[in-house]
Amino acid sequence: MSISNPRGLYIQVIAAIAVGIVLGHFYPSFAVQLKPLGDVFISMIKLLVAPIIFVTVVVGIAKAGGESGGRVGRLSLKAIIYFEIVTTLAMVIGLAVGHFVHPGVGMNVDLGTVDTSSVASYKTAAKPFSVVDFLVHIVPSSLLEPFIRGEMLQILFLSVLIGLALSRTGETGKKITSALDNLTLPLFAMVAMIMRFAPVGAFGAMAFTIGRFGVGSLSNLGTLLLSFYITCALFIGIVLGVIAHFSGFSLLALARYFKDEAVIVLATASNEAVLPALVGKMERLGCRQDVVGLALPMSYALNLDGACIYYTVALAFMAQAINVDLTWADQLTFLAILLLTSKGSATVTGGGFITLAATLATVGGKVPVDAMILLIGIDRFMSEARSFTNFCGNVVGTIAISRAEGAIDMNQASRALLH
Repeated sequence: MSISNPRGLYIQVIAAIAVGIVLGHFYPSFAVQLKPLGDVFISMIKLLVAPIIFVTVVVGIAKAGGESGGRVGRLSLKAIIYFEIVTTLAMVIGLAVGHFVHPGVGMNVDLGTVDTSSVASYKTAAKPFSVVDFLVHIVPSSLLEPFIRGEMLQILFLSVLIGLALSRTGETGKKITSALDNLTLPLFAMVAMIMRFAPVGAFGAMAFTIGRFGVGSLSNLGTLLLSFYITCALFIGIVLGVIAHFSGFSLLALARYFKDEAVIVLATASNEAVLPALVGKMERLGCRQDVVGLALPMSYALNLDGACIYYTVALAFMAQAINVDLTWADQLTFLAILLLTSKGSATVTGGGFITLAATLATVGGKVPVDAMILLIGIDRFMSEARSFTNFCGNVVGTIAISRAEGAIDMNQASRALLH
């Protein structure tokens, strides 16, 4: 069961964003002090991510009964194949744009003359990342660890294990499943309460961004920013648009349905800020609970389309800026490593910057980690598009997997989209 967001939320958020931009531009010193408003809102939402995903997955699998084991395996395989194909397309598009647009050409940066101390922490955190590291990390060392650390893949692993166990323990399992199912009502009630503060969070986040960095800071790296935004737009419009079409949906119709969540992601640059709300909206769209519970959090962990575009465009920019010639073999090697390290980014505290640093360290090639200093001034402005593209990929991916699994009521979906 889910509770919808406040009526007209997206209008309130858009208004809050506009006010935040104006305040950040004219009163920057005051605006930067409003950062806690956005941080607190995101923290409140993240507080509910783990319990909602846990309850949704456990209940969905437990209710499936004897078929749950085979269903989980089949669904997981479909999801992983889908995520690998789509994220590979995202990276290839990013590489192509970086190759043909040349966002860093002409900068002629000598890293020996640049203070790279601000990326020292990323160099320390960056280390080669292997398949074994990734697989070992999925299994938590305790029952509470995934919830304390907010590790999505570990929460999924534990939820699937408990759901399968409950489906095999008769009446006792049914009673526990029923109790967990009843817990969804207060959890989604909490989501609805917190979402009322979304305009305040969006206002604080946007005011800080403009006040701290200023719109004028975009001019020096405008080509990179424009290249990245255009690439994200092409990916959403063409790749995700085609996937949505073959899943039986119009991308514009989905945009209208998920508009509240979309503007919150753009304002806060946080995809996680809307995950609890997405679970409820996906179910109202007609997607089956157990499929949503598995496919959506898996998408958050493994289907980072915007981040994958960012990594490849950033690679091209850094190489061109420091006058390093990357062969196609170099770029393909980078892409192959990213297929692994990008999946680990959801399990690395610090997000995309550490993942990019870890990839450069793993490749051990021509572009040093110090080159990431060139991205720091503009990264915050790229994070909105990165998070928004991730969000679009998560939404379309979950719907596509639900359709492939035959786990979506298209009549209910039509009613929800027309509402």
